[in-house]
Amino acid sequence: MSTLAEKTEVLAVEVSGSKDALSIRLTDGRVVSVPLVWFPRLEAASPRQRSQWQLIGGGIGVHWEAIDEDISVASILQPENFVRLPGRTARPNRLAGRPTRRRARAVRG
Repeated sequence: MSTLAEKTEVLAVEVSGSKDALSIRLTDGRVVSVPLVWFPRLEAASPRQRSQWQLIGGGIGVHWEAIDEDISVASILQPENFVRLPGRTARPNRLAGRPTRRRARAVRG
């Protein structure tokens, strides 16, 4: 017997913000807030420009016409896949924290 799982897409229904954060209310009732520093155009925009948003794709994202910025709900929910977070490299280093051969030899003597 097979079970079919239905994938439900979470959509944005409302957007608000402060001088430091962007908050998006989702169709499942969650309110997700992220720092504006993740989105430099939005961070540099005036409060009035930030307040002039519209939902795109039925709520899959948000668009700000005055600053030509689009942010998807997916990028808010999984920023590691979409956003270059401050202080992090674009691609994680799988070897971070492991000594190189040169360092390993130096440790042995």
